[in-house]
Amino acid sequence: MEADLSIASLIMGASLLVKFVMLVLLLASIASWTIIFMKRRLLGQARKDAKSFEDRFWSVDDLATLYDSVSKQHKEPEGMAKIFEAGFKEFARLKKRGGIEPNSILEGCQRAMRIALTRELDSLEHRLPFLATVGSVSPYIGLFGTVWGIMNSFQALGNVSQATLAMVAPGISEALIATAMGLFAAIPAVIGYNRYSTDIDRLYGQYDMFLEEFSSILHRQAHS
Repeated sequence: MEADLSIASLIMGASLLVKFVMLVLLLASIASWTIIFMKRRLLGQARKDAKSFEDRFWSVDDLATLYDSVSKQHKEPEGMAKIFEAGFKEFARLKKRGGIEPNSILEGCQRAMRIALTRELDSLEHRLPFLATVGSVSPYIGLFGTVWGIMNSFQALGNVSQATLAMVAPGISEALIATAMGLFAAIPAVIGYNRYSTDIDRLYGQYDMFLEEFSSILHRQAHS
């Protein structure tokens, strides 16, 4: 009788441990793809928001008007707008107190902007390490399932007097599916992690450059 070597039948006929390995890899893959699509949308919006705010910033004559517009909008400002809000808010607060050295005012503004920048990066990097974990661990989880399945196949040969390839083919095939699923989970996770890490680094460069440019403007205003 010819063995059914379809993928579905091999998965259903796999041992309990191999099925568990496949389930873990399937869930990891689903979670990875969910994060990949979420990060794609989030980072794409962050790039658009950064460009839009930078255009607004360099087109206004009065930074106080821009600050009022940013702070009074319905949703919480994000990205470059958040850095601007933190810096200008601290600048206005320290200026209002009076009797503070211009350099001290600038240092306070830079600290506030650095804190805002760090929080924005934390938000952008949220769940990104999960992709790195899936990318590095999934092949080994799949390999564990493969080794276990092949081991069971060869153990079964000890109970027969004459071994044939047809007897071990289903067990080896189901074991190799675990390896394939491990790679299926790992490859997109690695690509997504590398791609989005690069995108976040570029955004960080934009934010940091804006912070320095805004600091120069605040420096002039503090000494005026």
